[in-house]
Amino acid sequence: MSLGLLLRYGSSRDARTDEIIGGRANQKTRTRRAIIDACRELVRTGADVTMPEVARRALVSEATAYRYFPDLTSLLAETIEGLWSSPAEALAPVASSADPVERVRFACEFLLRGVLSYQGAVRAMISGTITRPGSGPARPGIRFGLIDGALAPFGDGRELAQLRRDLAVVVSAEAFFTLTDLCGLSPDEAIASAAQTAATLTAAAFQD
Repeated sequence: MSLGLLLRYGSSRDARTDEIIGGRANQKTRTRRAIIDACRELVRTGADVTMPEVARRALVSEATAYRYFPDLTSLLAETIEGLWSSPAEALAPVASSADPVERVRFACEFLLRGVLSYQGAVRAMISGTITRPGSGPARPGIRFGLIDGALAPFGDGRELAQLRRDLAVVVSAEAFFTLTDLCGLSPDEAIASAAQTAATLTAAAFQD
């Protein structure tokens, strides 16, 4: 084989190899995106979120889903991004309010309405991070952004630091599920109860 033919053959082979490699990379990207999109659509329904159901909706095998995401918690951590509004967007209706109680009450209600809407995913995320602490991604700290946003106009003293910790217990999915699952309240009753507790804590802190 002449040098010219060898060079042409080698160039053609390299081009075909690059095309194959690029095609595989594109397919992996499409598969990963299909899994995330399927999970996001399932999360939006509020139904229980499981890897078998996500795989079924993505038209892939469960084994394939696990090749891209080692566990459901990892998949949910990536899926939940973008579903929640930013704290500034969420608190826009009370942006002009100078009343900390009103701002905190609104933040609590906003969070718990979201928990109710996405409760299947929220329950799965809580379960995964409790049963396997430190083994996967941390749970999203959505509550902290909302609490900080609600209290932002009022400084950052030591008293507010304590209030932030107090509110983190109340403005939370755990509080919502305690009120619905253990206390037997309806979702609306649970949201109203938690929001009232958050407002009482805030009023007491600012009175002091």
